[in-house]
Amino acid sequence: MNLLACSTCQVNMAVGGGDAAGWSIFFLLIVILAMLGGVIWAMVRVMRREAACLDPELSDDYPGRSH
Repeated sequence: MNLLACSTCQVNMAVGGGDAAGWSIFFLLIVILAMLGGVIWAMVRVMRREAACLDPELSDDYPGRSH
């Protein structure tokens, strides 16, 4: 455990029992997952709007794409 923690966390975990470090990691995980979910949701929304509203004459002709 000593090799994986920074000096601040190492001292505080020894004194305080490690609850604060555990909760902070859990909170940051939730924040990261929420941000990742928001980015994925926005990308899917843009792709669906593009597919529904784009004039086929304006789209690029990629190989393997049927109109």
